[in-house]
Amino acid sequence: MTKFAVQRPYADPEAAARQLVKLAAGIEPVQDGHIYIEKINAPFLFTLKGRGTEFIAGLRYAVEKGWLELHESGTLVRLLQPGNDLLGH
Repeated sequence: MTKFAVQRPYADPEAAARQLVKLAAGIEPVQDGHIYIEKINAPFLFTLKGRGTEFIAGLRYAVEKGWLELHESGTLVRLLQPGNDLLGH
């Protein structure tokens, strides 16, 4: 019996990071430009059917590229200008 591997759209950390930036751009910040991380986590996991490992890898990639800033508490993120530039803003 042959098994077919399904290509996951967010298996690539860059693809996941770009999706997280898109999600973040659509959320109204709560304080000092920050948004609650669950506002991007929930749609990524439940609407887009991403995996937790894909979310973490994408978040790390976005932070490394300077697209998102992760607050020291781990509960907030902020969309940075390079992330906005990805969206053509």
